[in-house]
Amino acid sequence: MTTTGRRALLTAGVSAAAAAALTGCTASEDPGPRKPSAAEVEAERVARAEAALRLRSVTASRTLLERYDAALAAHPALAPRLTPLRRSVAAHAKALGEGGTTARPATAAPSPSATATASASASVRPTAPPVPVAADPRTALKELAAAERTAADAHTAALVTAPPEYARLLASVAAAGAAHAYLLTEGARA
Repeated sequence: MTTTGRRALLTAGVSAAAAAALTGCTASEDPGPRKPSAAEVEAERVARAEAALRLRSVTASRTLLERYDAALAAHPALAPRLTPLRRSVAAHAKALGEGGTTARPATAAPSPSATATASASASVRPTAPPVPVAADPRTALKELAAAERTAADAHTAALVTAPPEYARLLASVAAAGAAHAYLLTEGARA
């Protein structure tokens, strides 16, 4: 799957290489530092904006995934109902993060080097507190549905600034989130 972020990065790299090659071929009296072209600056700005958008989208999905994990831990009897939805949310978080974010998956086991890095930065960035879950299973489902709606709203709001390919993915994930919210609340009554 090709993403706009990869294209922008590739375009910026090719532009930089071409500019460096052409600069080396000209006779210049002042060999001072080369100023980036307007196209290079714009390509970098677009790549940074898309990376920030991806990080926000992945964070919203991973936060939702953590809520599913907490609800499953607090109410194991809900597993038949929540497990398929949780699997879907995990797939969405993975798809949203492909091609541009460096955030670690919420469900991945840390590697030894990541553990060393995490312990070194633990004093800088505290870990998130555990997600509170209601004691009543029905209330927990309602809270999970509200979290699904919040994540879907965040993905929908991001459509305005997303590149076309990523916007289609965000729209699909937002629609799935709305369906999940329905299944968590109204779907149980049907």
